[in-house]
Amino acid sequence: MEFLGFTIDVATLTTNALSLVFKVALAILIFVVGRWLAKKAVTFAHSIMLRSRLDDTVASFLGRLLYGVLLVIVVLAALSKVGVQTTSVVAILGGAAVAIGLSLKDQLSNFAAGIMIVTFRPFVTGDYVQISSYTGTVTEITLVNTHLTTINNHDIIIPNGDITTSAVINYTALPNRRVDITVGIGYDADIKTAKEVMLSLARNNPMAFTDPEPIVRVTNLGDNSVDLTLNVWTTNADWWTMQCDLLEQFKYALDDEKIEIPFPQRSVHVKGLDQMINQMGQSQKLPMTKD
Repeated sequence: MEFLGFTIDVATLTTNALSLVFKVALAILIFVVGRWLAKKAVTFAHSIMLRSRLDDTVASFLGRLLYGVLLVIVVLAALSKVGVQTTSVVAILGGAAVAIGLSLKDQLSNFAAGIMIVTFRPFVTGDYVQISSYTGTVTEITLVNTHLTTINNHDIIIPNGDITTSAVINYTALPNRRVDITVGIGYDADIKTAKEVMLSLARNNPMAFTDPEPIVRVTNLGDNSVDLTLNVWTTNADWWTMQCDLLEQFKYALDDEKIEIPFPQRSVHVKGLDQMINQMGQSQKLPMTKD
């Protein structure tokens, strides 16, 4: 068969068209079935991760990552059926992945740190923590950063990479917490009486534990005062309230016992002051002369 001067082999054209249709249909079938199997595999893997008590945020991300990898494999398998050279496609994807990784290395570092945080759980949402110089309640943990809310309602956003390289103090990780209150009394005050006052108030506080029992010790002989430190245990929820209550009660009780809480004092020595005073005294004793 000739068309516009070209010889067309209808049988060959028909065979090639049917072959192409068959390849396209097979590619579509591979894509549809492969995507369905990928979703099933991700659902199964996600359930296993949750059973192993992995954090839901990490499990969801790993599930999406697994689905993306499986989908790429399915697409490459489908493209290979229609004659596309997948080797070049894989090379392009690999180069793009390297370029993206280099440009986002800091974000990837924070992301890897986020996975470590949600996996090992040094703190969870609701904990009161100190991270580096920042202190607050953990309100949100993402795979890139962590949010803290301070007591004056400031939102602090800390990159997860900085958290894994800093010391973290988790104040609420354990159910109980010790209150340490240091009070300075004058050197002329009766230490025994002051200790009894502090112990009595601590033992009578309804938020204080009796086991271990409160204890008061002399912890320092300072420049201006004898320092007494009370150690008393309570729950994390009552820690701040009990500390403030005891501080106020100590002030009133020590005042009632006439026990002074001294102000800081400092002695100043001026070199040559005695000589200056003597010279001034001698000048005042000189006789007055008349012109």
